Amino acid sequence: MIKDYTILSFFFFFLNLSLYPQEVRIFHVEDFDLNGKVKSCLVITDYGRESFEFNEEGVLKRTVTQYNDSDQDITYYKYDGGELVEKRMESYKNNALDTSTSMANFYTIDTVPQRKVLEKIVSYDKQFLEQQEYQYNEEGRLARIITSNAEGVDETTFEYTPYKNEITVSTFTNGILEKSVRTSERKSAKGVQEVILTKEYIDGEPNRATEEVFNPNGKLVTSEDFLYNVAEKEFISQEKRFYHYSDGVLGKVVTKTVTTEAVEEYIFQFDNHQEKNWVKQIITPNNTYITRVITYYPEKEETQQGPNDRK
Repeated sequence: MIKDYTILSFFFFFLNLSLYPQEVRIFHVEDFDLNGKVKSCLVITDYGRESFEFNEEGVLKRTVTQYNDSDQDITYYKYDGGELVEKRMESYKNNALDTSTSMANFYTIDTVPQRKVLEKIVSYDKQFLEQQEYQYNEEGRLARIITSNAEGVDETTFEYTPYKNEITVSTFTNGILEKSVRTSERKSAKGVQEVILTKEYIDGEPNRATEEVFNPNGKLVTSEDFLYNVAEKEFISQEKRFYHYSDGVLGKVVTKTVTTEAVEEYIFQFDNHQEKNWVKQIITPNNTYITRVITYYPEKEETQQGPNDRK
């Protein structure tokens, strides 16, 4: 199920994904809250702009992050047989390619006896940066990541623990628990909700947690942040956000703490395409905005054959 993070910050999308070791992922149109045969999407905010380009199958092929008139990052994605085989991140400073911070990721896929992906990362000035080996178990789940770089070798392992109608995925780095994600179901008056509880650890000790609840349509309805209280030996709620929708469109977010409550209203403008996408998002009372300029691939006309057209 693709989760609906309508207020996703595009500039931190990939940063957030890279906080913890995880398997190589291929991004699609739907991952960016877009519908239909989108060719490109330019996201404009009051603090910068970023563009996303997709192939006709809806797979991400290029991103451009524009910091100012002379500084930008461009990332290219290359595929073969539905697999990501190459990713290049080119960094431009003062309109010139910076070879020391630009890098290329090369992927080699092996499927015998179990799936294994080897990722090599080198800089444009031909410096070896890192190698990662992704190993999968018989069920096709990521089981281990072995990371090698100048600082040594680290091993990240993934443990899957099912229990009734839930499953917990625990992430260990060199044998020390780093993160756990428990996905479960909760019955409500409006159907079955999905609950994702993520706990983060420091040196194996609990530190913080987040619980997200999604409605049957995959939309985020609540998100709650916790900090671990060592004295009480439990997670204590710090902030909870409630997401309210009208006809499936986010209308407001209510944020509550023990002593405060704040309300943000969301206003969206949509384009006239058959697969409607929002092109402007305004958040009050701060009046922050995001504008999206979206282009589409032309729709292919379906041709109907008559009796005399068939061979």
